[in-house]
Amino acid sequence: MMSIEEWERYKKYLNFNPEIGLMVDISCMMFPNDYFDRMEPTMQKAYQNMEAIESGVMANPDEKRMVGHYWLRAPELAQKREITRDIQKTLQAIKDFSKKVHTGKIKSQKGKLFSRMLIIGIGGSALGPQFVSDALKTSKDPVRPYFFDNTDPDGFDRVLKEIKGALSETMTIVISKSGGTIETRNGMLEAKAAYQSKGLRFEKHAVAITGANSDVDRMAKKEGWIARFPMWNWVGGRTSETSAVGLLPAALQGIDIDALLKGARLCDGVTRRKDSQTNPAALLALAWHHATGGCGKKDMVILPYKDRLRLFPGYLQQLVMESLGKERDLKGQIVNQGISVYGNKGSTDQHAYVQQLREGVNNFFITFIEVLKDREGRSLILDGKATSGDYLNAFLQGTRRALGEKGRESITLTIEKIDARSIGALIALYERAVGFYASLINVNAYHQPGVEAGKKAAGLVIQLQAKALAFLKKEKGKSFTSEEIASAIGAPEEVEMVFKLLEHAAANVDHPIKKKSADPPFRSRYQYSTGVR
Repeated sequence: MMSIEEWERYKKYLNFNPEIGLMVDISCMMFPNDYFDRMEPTMQKAYQNMEAIESGVMANPDEKRMVGHYWLRAPELAQKREITRDIQKTLQAIKDFSKKVHTGKIKSQKGKLFSRMLIIGIGGSALGPQFVSDALKTSKDPVRPYFFDNTDPDGFDRVLKEIKGALSETMTIVISKSGGTIETRNGMLEAKAAYQSKGLRFEKHAVAITGANSDVDRMAKKEGWIARFPMWNWVGGRTSETSAVGLLPAALQGIDIDALLKGARLCDGVTRRKDSQTNPAALLALAWHHATGGCGKKDMVILPYKDRLRLFPGYLQQLVMESLGKERDLKGQIVNQGISVYGNKGSTDQHAYVQQLREGVNNFFITFIEVLKDREGRSLILDGKATSGDYLNAFLQGTRRALGEKGRESITLTIEKIDARSIGALIALYERAVGFYASLINVNAYHQPGVEAGKKAAGLVIQLQAKALAFLKKEKGKSFTSEEIASAIGAPEEVEMVFKLLEHAAANVDHPIKKKSADPPFRSRYQYSTGVR
């Protein structure tokens, strides 16, 4: 049971924000009594850095870019008037476009109302829209969303099968800032082929959200797509949910984007406070710093006790890990920073990994997310005692206590209900907390060199595959081991990669490669064969 001392600690550290309907409880984080005093100088520096970001300094020095996602819900704060106008103009364009789609002024090629939308993006161009869509969907949504968020052929097929015969009333939204993101390009080409297979013209169903003069922008303009919306280089993908990236799909789905923006804007106001104990984002950043020792020693486990928040851990995974996972700090010193994030919804988690959380290795801290309102209307009283929602709440409180008894630290976020405003507030809360924490550990939260390195490596792999297949085609009828092929194309050091590429090629009908299996498998032989189908 809770002791009087624990209750007093709870009261001392409870943060309540009636403006956004949010409470933050960090009392189960076992920081010492002098922790806030010790961290205050560093936290004040974080406030100064955040002020500089919002004023338009080059907060992303590696890419020589400003960081302006906070302006998206308060355009008047933008550094330049033209940016303010661009934000306001785009928001109005999103509303006007969505209204025309809903009323039928904008229709599909066959004159049908758009009842579906296929959103093609990767990373921040998909995770945010997916989270918001799932959290706020209803049975009355005028446009139902589907997603291509990978370059998995079977994944494309599954989504297209779900759409079934409704492709003629499906709008496709292609989201890519650069226009050159491979996964998004592949999804776009797969979608285009699907439309063509049904005798439909892709451009009559296509909308672009992209950077000015990108490959996608030029293509959309040349082919006459339905509409184009901007992505700005001062908004990163993982912080783009309150830009056209998130607002256009949400508005088309029927979500109140004004309420979502209001929630984010109100949360931004609350999290600008320079008193750390009344600033919920500062409390999160300081709790993370305490738990991880400021160097990622513990993982962040996100446990939302609400089905509508089931995708929130995945959204936060990118926001936190891509922002904070950095090899070097702002001084160029090697620090290998980051916080690993994972999570599952409650009470599903209690039948999954809470056993380890309570009794296994203590290498984590938890954030419970509590939603007070269960549903619209009354609930059934089960066994004469409690509702399903009462049981869900009991599981949350019980799990929190059971973990606390074993010395497991936790944070609890409490929101009144799930609606557009509260979702906007959650997004803004974590965006600000990540920014504060990045300042505390002195890293650039707004670039992602590791992601870019992976993209470049993938391109080199495709080039290697092309060389191997070209060699086999030239030596048609002859078979070779992967070692022989790697040597023949001048890449003996890449023999393992050549082996993996040939195994994949031989398993699919797209490449005319025949495999003569051997034991062990790396002695298998491969040949070009036009008879392979």
